[in-house]
This record gives sequence, C-alpha cells and structure tokens, in this order.
Amino acid sequence: MKIIPAIDIIDGKCVRLSKGDYNSKKIYNENPLEVALMFQDSGVEYLHLVDLDGAKSSRIINYRILEEIAVKSKLKIDFGGGIKSDEDLKIAFESGASQATVGSIAVKDEELFLRWLNAFGSEKIILGADFLNEKIAINGWLKDSGINIYDFIEDYTQKGVENIICTDISKDGMLEGSSVETYRNIISKHNDINLIASGGISSIGELGKLKEEKLYGAIIGKAIYENKITLKEIEKFILENN
Repeated sequence: MKIIPAIDIIDGKCVRLSKGDYNSKKIYNENPLEVALMFQDSGVEYLHLVDLDGAKSSRIINYRILEEIAVKSKLKIDFGGGIKSDEDLKIAFESGASQATVGSIAVKDEELFLRWLNAFGSEKIILGADFLNEKIAINGWLKDSGINIYDFIEDYTQKGVENIICTDISKDGMLEGSSVETYRNIISKHNDINLIASGGISSIGELGKLKEEKLYGAIIGKAIYENKITLKEIEKFILENN
C-alpha cells in the first residue's frame, strides 16, 4: 500500500482544513518544499498536492509550488485543485505532476473528463470521489452534487477509470478514523481498481487496517502535522511493507 502524505496549499503556505471548511484553516509551514523534502527523507515516494486556492477559484493558482517541488525533489506528485480546463491540465503536467486528480469536472462535464482519460490514460488521470453523507461534493467541497458515491464510482469504472481517491469529507482533518466500511463496500464491488483512502487517518495502526482491506494507497494529512503519526513511524511502515 502506498503511503501518500498530503500538502494542501493556500496563499503559498502549507495548511490543513477541517471538513473542508476554509474558515478552519491552520498554517503548519510557510515553505511547502521544506515539508516535501522532509517526507522524501523519510522514504516517502509519493505526494498528494492540493491547490485549495485553485479549488475555490476554479482554475489552477499554485502551480509554481508544484513546479518547485517537482524540480527539487524525486517525489511522484498527484496534483489536484482547480483543474477545470485543457489549459489547467496542461499547466499541471508541464509543471511536473505525475498524475492529476479531477473531481468537479467528472461531475459537471463528463465528456471533457472522458476526453482527458482517453488522451492521457487511466494511469495519469485520478478520479476524485469526495463525498459527504454518501453524496459527491464538488467545487472545493462547497457544493453537493446530489450524486451517490457508489453510483458515481460504478459509472466511471465502467468507462475506464482505474485510479480513485475517495475522501469522506465528514472525517477529513478530524483525526477520528477513516471510512473503512465505505472503502470495503467499494472494493467488494470493484476489486480491480486502485482505491486510495483519504480523510480521517489518525494512527499508524490504521494504516495496517487499510492495507488489510486491500487499499491501493492511503493519504495522510493532519495526523502528520499534529504528530499523531510521526515521520519515523511512516519510515518504518514503508520499510516493513515494501
């Protein structure tokens, strides 16, 4: 199982929100590159980089930070937030993203999403399936789409999606545990997809449970910044599970 630390960006700084609420912003570091290199030094190979300004503005904003981390580290970066047009996707990949996470467009413009999926391949386009009360949320989690999470995933796996980041917004940043049951339900129906858990992971022991459930990856955010999961624990987990 891939361990994927998250860096969320607002105003060029490394922040975390609670349940996607921008008013709950807490700044943890003003230098995202410094944080990324700390992750890399702990044996991490992957990074989930989110442009929260972009998600709110419906266009990429913080691509320079993506570019800096891509140039100055060896991390494989999946980048999301504000990817709404061909130009946004081009900027993301040209700035060094290995993969792009797309959520809102998959809801609002299926034709465009599928065009990207076919053009770049399922290995480079990740479906962002972020949900609250089993309904997909879009526009930086600010709007309820009314679409059921299970129907959403069923539809897109039939159309060629292989990589999915699934975030339970009610748990994100709350450090109260992740939506193991939801992930188990998804995997029971789609055991051939790469499902990445996101939201609520609060301890190193939980990573073991997610691995047992056959999750492809786990995104960890606030638990690292609040020292609930240490970088030494992550390093040990990676070494023992390679």
